[in-house]
Amino acid sequence: MSPFFTRFALRILLAFGLATAAAAPASAALQCVPYARAQSGIDIRGNALTWWGQAEGRYRRGAEPEVGAVLAFRPTRAMPIGHVAVVAEIVDQRHIYLNHANWSGPGRIETRALAEDVSANGDWSVVRVWYAPQHSLGLRTNPTFGFIYNETPDAAPTAVTPRTVIASTAAPRPAGNPDGEVILASAGTN
Repeated sequence: MSPFFTRFALRILLAFGLATAAAAPASAALQCVPYARAQSGIDIRGNALTWWGQAEGRYRRGAEPEVGAVLAFRPTRAMPIGHVAVVAEIVDQRHIYLNHANWSGPGRIETRALAEDVSANGDWSVVRVWYAPQHSLGLRTNPTFGFIYNETPDAAPTAVTPRTVIASTAAPRPAGNPDGEVILASAGTN
């Protein structure tokens, strides 16, 4: 093969690859950050790993779950840009339900996904989260920063953005997501 033909073929392949990437951007699938922002009303931008630091002085932070709070996950090898999820319900001292996106699959929205505090001190610094493909809590433990609450450090709580359920399945669902709800967008604005 001539060097000219090889260079020409490489240019064609590169152009085709770039065109394909442009046609289906990574942002096409719903990510955890815009979902958590829409569901919680917490107006923080940027990767999930920056939320905890950005919340300092702007929003109250802590180690106790509250409905509507955002659980901020620390980055790990499996999650290099961290993760954020919204507390949907408190079950008991060691269990909560989370609403989040992009955990069990790209762009997948999960509601009422069970999360378990597995930290030694019961402070929610390490959790296991429902993993839909296994139909159980995931085997991986995930370190967290803690909870970010939708209120300023010295103010009363604000209202949580309501959500709109757009679809629900009638088939029985596993314990971590019994409603089988899929959320498209929030209703109302903050």
